[in-house]
Amino acid sequence: MFQVRIHGRGGQGAVSAAEMLSVAAFLDGEHAQAFPSFGSERNGAPVVAYCRIDSRPIRLHEPVLAPDGLIIQDPTLLHQIDVFAGVPDHAYVVINSKKTFSELGLGEYIARFDPARVLAIPATEIALKHVGRAVPNVPLLGAFAALAGQIRLPSVLAAIRDKFPARIAEPNVNAAQEAYDMALERISAVVEH
Repeated sequence: MFQVRIHGRGGQGAVSAAEMLSVAAFLDGEHAQAFPSFGSERNGAPVVAYCRIDSRPIRLHEPVLAPDGLIIQDPTLLHQIDVFAGVPDHAYVVINSKKTFSELGLGEYIARFDPARVLAIPATEIALKHVGRAVPNVPLLGAFAALAGQIRLPSVLAAIRDKFPARIAEPNVNAAQEAYDMALERISAVVEH
C-alpha cells in the first residue's frame, strides 16, 4: 500500500488534491481512498488530507501516520506543526516553495532522504500563472506524479478534468503539466549530478 499525507491550509485545496489523487489512482486500475482531517474549518487553518493507493481493496480508515509520500502545500506550516512526523527515510517529499530545502532551514533534516525523492517546486507561482489564483494543489499533484511515479500524468489530468468544469479544468491541466515537466527536469539534474 502507498500512503500519502497532504498538509495545507484551508482554501488551498488539500482535500481536493487527495480526492484527485485517488481518482487518478483509480483510473490507473488501483484501489484508492481519500479523506480529510479538519481541526478548525476556516480559511487559513491547517488542514491534513490523506490518500491510500493499493492493488487490493483498502480496509483501513485511520489517519496516515507513516506516509510514503508527503505533499506540503504551504511552507509556513513548517514552523507551526510537525509536517514530517512519522515520515520514513524512503518517502517522497514535495513542498510548495521557490526556496531550496536549505533556504527553508531543512537542509540537514532533508539530507536523510534520497535527493531524487525530495523536491521543492514553486506551485503557487505556477497556479497564479495558469489559473490566476494562489491554489497550489494541482501543480503539486503534477510534480508528485513525476517524483513518485505512483500515478500516471494522463490519469492526473483526467482526474482534474473530472473534478472541474472545462473552463477551470484546462488552466489547471496546464499548471499540472508545467509542474510535472519542471519536476522531471529537476529530478533528472539530481540523478545526473
